[in-house]
Amino acid sequence: MNANTVLSKVQRVFEGFENLNLNEQVLVLNTVREYLMSISPFQEPVDMVRWVPAEDVIQNDYNPNSVAPPEMKLLEISIREDGYTQPIVVYHDEQNGIYTVVDGFHRSRVGKEIIDIHDRLHGYLPVVVIDKDLKNRMASTIRHNRARGKHQVDKMGDIVKGLSANGMSETEIEINLGMTEEERVRLSQIAGIAHLFANKEYTRAWGELSDE
Repeated sequence: MNANTVLSKVQRVFEGFENLNLNEQVLVLNTVREYLMSISPFQEPVDMVRWVPAEDVIQNDYNPNSVAPPEMKLLEISIREDGYTQPIVVYHDEQNGIYTVVDGFHRSRVGKEIIDIHDRLHGYLPVVVIDKDLKNRMASTIRHNRARGKHQVDKMGDIVKGLSANGMSETEIEINLGMTEEERVRLSQIAGIAHLFANKEYTRAWGELSDE
């Protein structure tokens, strides 16, 4: 069997797809993509973009990234003009049927809050799912954000504190968040746990985190 034969069979399978209602079409699309992911040579989250109801996508409670109003407006324009070129990265809580944002909260806001975009998407949002526990989801969020720009320092301190409280070692925090030992210690001090680092001394002036 060659590629043309396979493609011909796929086309026949999808005959009548346009006659299904929207919910049935979404079900078929997600199910077929899940199957394709299972046989794909590319086992990456982006190989399985699924559409989920926007109301089932919720914000996490630890993201330190923020977007100023002008940038938020630009994001709205970008999605309106160019469409969703990046899915929202989520963790799927199957028991409760919700998707917690790991990366892309502001993209999810646009799809929820901007009426014409919400209507264009029929009330759905494109997501990719990563299956990680809380501390590793927190680390994933920071990696995504730090790759793009700066953070609010006080909230980053809370992240470091939270990862430490969830059992991540000092070295693991530095590796997972892409930061130096000094950055970690300073953030820990900001978060009010300086007593854990009483024997460490640092002299370099340090202010806002950057991705340098």
